[in-house]
Amino acid sequence: MKQFNLNDEEVELLDSLESDEWGSVENLKDEINFHQTIARNTLKKDKRVNLRMSSKDLEDIKTFAVEEGLPYQTLMSSVLHKFITGRLVDKQAG
Repeated sequence: MKQFNLNDEEVELLDSLESDEWGSVENLKDEINFHQTIARNTLKKDKRVNLRMSSKDLEDIKTFAVEEGLPYQTLMSSVLHKFITGRLVDKQAG
């Protein structure tokens, strides 16, 4: 059997799954449709923005995006979204 290196959160989820703490939801199709609608409305990109920034910052963003396997504009949008929703964490702050 293949061994995986799991982090603490993944181990906790696996233990939870193996101890049968998970079950199906009622009306699975309705639940899926509900969450798809939320995702579609949340992720809908209906406005265009023109942003001026230093070429160095843009190159750094593009490099980071390549490393993450994302288009750089998607990365920028994600970072801004996390910032305005309070989910952007400064690892250096402690």
